[in-house]
This record gives sequence, structure tokens and C-alpha cells, in this order.
Amino acid sequence: MEKGKNKLIIAVDGYSSTGKSTVAKLIAKKLDILYVDTGAMYRVVTLVALRNNFIVNNKIDELSLRKSIDDIKIDFRYNRDLDFSEVYLNNKCVEKEIRSMHIADNVSAIAALDFVREFLVSEQRNMSIGYSIIMDGRDIGSVVFPNADIKFFLTASPDVRAMRRYKEHVEKGDIISYEEVKENVLKRDYIDSHRENSPLKKCNDAVVIDNASMSVEQEVEAMLVYIYKVIENRFTD
Repeated sequence: MEKGKNKLIIAVDGYSSTGKSTVAKLIAKKLDILYVDTGAMYRVVTLVALRNNFIVNNKIDELSLRKSIDDIKIDFRYNRDLDFSEVYLNNKCVEKEIRSMHIADNVSAIAALDFVREFLVSEQRNMSIGYSIIMDGRDIGSVVFPNADIKFFLTASPDVRAMRRYKEHVEKGDIISYEEVKENVLKRDYIDSHRENSPLKKCNDAVVIDNASMSVEQEVEAMLVYIYKVIENRFTD
């Protein structure tokens, strides 16, 4: 995919545990474009808050986090052995740490903070300068790139999403119950959809994909068919 004036911006939004990152990574590889996992970026800020005891008894020390946020440097580095990009915090890989249930339990509250969103949205926009990009999150099509060339919105029932996440934890050896995972999914859905700043919502021009009964391969194929049509129309107009 070319950079510059012919760059393509693809936004992938949707609920937690709908597999946004998985399909976005595969599409990025197929199209040879940049992929950014914005959810990982919010998880990194959450990690910083927890490490520094800015979250105690479910209360966030917003003043301390605000003072520290400019010192947070996030970047993604491709790991050839794993065949995907890992997220780094201040030059240290934190990919494994940010995927824990402890982070998942706190990330929506951190993501609801205006100054956190302003900081990360600016970072996300800067990552796209001059290059084609696919980015997944909650507000990519509505806030980060409202003029994105293509917008997808992924969804599935809470039960389906909770089971997916539960299986991921089991495969990693985490000791956790399905009920805990489902509770987290529902909690995140509510916070993400009801926050004042950049709530999760489906854009009117987004292509909705309910992937409850789709394999990853089927989902990627359906998305690519639509993407290729957009690309074809762009160069024939």
C-alpha cells in the first residue's frame, strides 16, 4: 500500500473481546500496512497507574497520573519470532503484563479520563502521518479518524465474547472463572458505552460485522472483500 496522498486509513471499532486486534493484525499483514492496537496503549497507561499506586481501592489519583503522563513513551516493535508487534513502555516490552486480568479490570476507568484520551488520541494520529494504517479500538471511526476511508464495527453477544476471553486465559494458564470474565466484559461494555468522552458507538457509515458464528478466516475474508472494493473504486473514480 502506498504512502502519501494515496494512503488508506481503516478504523476497526467494537466491543471488548470481539477479536478486533486479531483481525486487524491479519489485514495489516495482507495489505502490508501499519497496524496500531490502541487498546494496548490504554492498557499501558493503566499499567503505569497500577505500578505507581495511582489506583487504590478502585479510586484513581488523577492528579498524579496527569503529572506523569507526558513521561509515558509507547511504541510497537515487530517480533519476528512471534510474527506480531509487541508494545513497549519506555523501551521495555510490557506485552505480557498488559494482558492480565488485573489490567482488564481497570483499563475502562482509565480510558474514561479526558486527559488520558487526549494524550493517546494525539499519539495515535501522529502514528498515521504519511502512511496507510489500520487501527482498532473504541472510538477510532468516531473520534480519532472520523474521515477514515473505511470503518468497521465488530460485535457479538456478551456470552460469546466472555467465552472467547475465558478460553484465552485458560490457554495461558490463568486461574480464573468464566463468571469473572463475563462480569468484566459486561462492566467494560457499560463503562465504554456510557463515558462522557468518546463513548463506544457505531458510526452511521461503519460496516457492522456480527462475528459470533464466524471463524477468524471468514471474518478477515469478508472485510478484505469490502476493502478491495473501496480501493478499486478509489482508483477508477
